[in-house]
Amino acid sequence: MARQYWLVKSEPDAFSWEQQVANRVEPWTGVRNAQAANNLKAMTVGDRAFFYHSNIGKEIVGIVEVARIAYPDPTDETGRWVCVDMRAVEPVPKPVTLAAIKETPALADLLLVRQSRLSVMPVAPEHWALLCRMGGVKGARAKG
Repeated sequence: MARQYWLVKSEPDAFSWEQQVANRVEPWTGVRNAQAANNLKAMTVGDRAFFYHSNIGKEIVGIVEVARIAYPDPTDETGRWVCVDMRAVEPVPKPVTLAAIKETPALADLLLVRQSRLSVMPVAPEHWALLCRMGGVKGARAKG
């Protein structure tokens, strides 16, 4: 099965890229939206995701990799929601801002533009490649 690509959002004052790097592998908890949770359930080990700082910064700052598929979110007392474990892969050398994304016609269909409130979303391979180029990500890691 081919690797899938994603974008996951975190408010940097709640959980930042720096914290992800320091922790190396971290459960991606707290998702409480059905569509976002379904996206977590669709992830497989080895999938890559952009780490996006929302609210403050509004930019792609890093790349993470799914280290464990969906399991019950330990922060959810209802037992309804899931999380995945994410492993830090590498920083994005030149963070890609939401403004730059919106100014790029080839990214008009990116869910970040069309459904800006969704916290976990798929990214098409061609969008992944373009965003990696925009962010100065080089080598096989960017390509998967």
